[in-house]
Amino acid sequence: MKYFFASDLHGDAVATEKILALYRDTGAEKLILLGDILYHGPRNDLPAGYAPKRVIALLNPLRDEILAVRGNCDAEVDQMVLDFPITADYISLPLVDGKRAYLTHGHVYSPEKLPPEMRAGDVLICGHTHVAGVKSTATGQAYLNPGSVSIPKENTPPCYMVYSDEAAAFQIYSLTDGSVFAVYNL
Repeated sequence: MKYFFASDLHGDAVATEKILALYRDTGAEKLILLGDILYHGPRNDLPAGYAPKRVIALLNPLRDEILAVRGNCDAEVDQMVLDFPITADYISLPLVDGKRAYLTHGHVYSPEKLPPEMRAGDVLICGHTHVAGVKSTATGQAYLNPGSVSIPKENTPPCYMVYSDEAAAFQIYSLTDGSVFAVYNL
């Protein structure tokens, strides 16, 4: 299985077009969106490619390939225009060797407040902070953040992440130049 992760699109159609092309190129089976899909939020400037109606048109045809969690900028009205659900606070996916990935936006669950049933060795994957990176939690889980494709913060580039069970690894890539930003091996 191969998963493609993107977070914090914030209605940026240009960034969405880029990640969709990369998603197709990777051959991933699922596109996982970690929230904040259409709206930029009151604390963020408008992304350069802000066009939420275009983002809707780009994503809806992929509804059967998308898994998404709800972000703090996602509203009930967003669910009315998107053809895939964005109502869950977290989703759990099996990985290799009995490990699980817990996918969430990061505003309800985070490294400080883990989703229920997480065990040492599991992987927490969040967006929300717009800062790409790999860390460990205090209780032995890996914390991965693919950053934001549209509004990166703290001098990180816009990023996305790919997981391959064949390699048993997560790789975070710069959307700007395709370089590997960070790697986490299971």
